[in-house]
Amino acid sequence: MKVFDTIEDWRSFRAAAVGGIGFVPTLGGLHTGHAALVRRARVENEVAVVSIFLNPTQFNDAADLTRYPATLDADLTLLERLGVDAVLQPPPEAVYADGFRFKVEETAFSRELCGTHRPGHFTGVLTVVMKLLNLVRPQRTYFGEKDHQQLTLIRDMVETFFMDVTIVPCPTVRAADGLALSSRNALLDATGRRLAPKLHELLCSPGSDAEVAEALTEIGFAVDYVTTRQGRRLAAAALRCGDKAVRLIDNVHMDERG
Repeated sequence: MKVFDTIEDWRSFRAAAVGGIGFVPTLGGLHTGHAALVRRARVENEVAVVSIFLNPTQFNDAADLTRYPATLDADLTLLERLGVDAVLQPPPEAVYADGFRFKVEETAFSRELCGTHRPGHFTGVLTVVMKLLNLVRPQRTYFGEKDHQQLTLIRDMVETFFMDVTIVPCPTVRAADGLALSSRNALLDATGRRLAPKLHELLCSPGSDAEVAEALTEIGFAVDYVTTRQGRRLAAAALRCGDKAVRLIDNVHMDERG
C-alpha cells in the first residue's frame, strides 16, 4: 500500500495508474462501516484508493473538530489489511492553498435538516469532495447511506457539474443493537452508548415523526429534527456525555418502519 502525503506525489502516481479507480473519501477514525465501503471498492475496481483528510471547513464548531477521533496509525493498518492500493492524506494547507477562497455552495437542500443546525457544513463537504474527486479521478466513489442528506447533495453536485464519476450508495452498517456505526460513537460514555440505539429503534417505530421526536426527548436526546421525506425518516439528535454533546444522525427507509 502506497501512502501519499503530498499532492505532487499523488499526481505522479495517478498519471501512471492502470485500471479503474474505486474511491472512498474519509475523515479518518475508521470503523467497520468504512471497511464495508473499502471492501466494495476493492471488489468492483482494479485499484482501491482511500483518502484520510480531517476536513476543517465542514466543522462549524472548532471544538467539534478538535475532539474528532483521529486514529491514523490504526487506520493505515486497517486499510493495508483490506488490500487498499493507495492512501491520500494531504495536509490542509495543500488542499486549501487558496485559503478557502473558492467554495461549492448549494442554496436549497443544504440549508435544511442538518444544514439548519450546522451553518456552512455542507459548503465545506461539497468543496472538499469536489477537490478530492478532481484529484483522484475515480470511476466510482462510495458513500454510506447513514449520511443521507450528504449523499443526496454530493450526487446532485456530480450530476449538476457533469462530473465523470458514479456515486455508489452503500447500506448503513449497524452494531448488533441497531446503532449506526460512526466515528463519533467513540465519544459516547457508558450511559450515552446505552441510550444511543434508541434513535434507530424509535425511527423504526410506527409512530408519527412528532411522536418519535417527543419520545427521544423524554429519554434524554436533544432533538434537532425528525422528518420523513424522499421515502425515508431522517433524524439528528444529541446526547449529553459529560461536558460535551455527541450528535448522532440516522435514517431508515419507509419499509423498515413498523
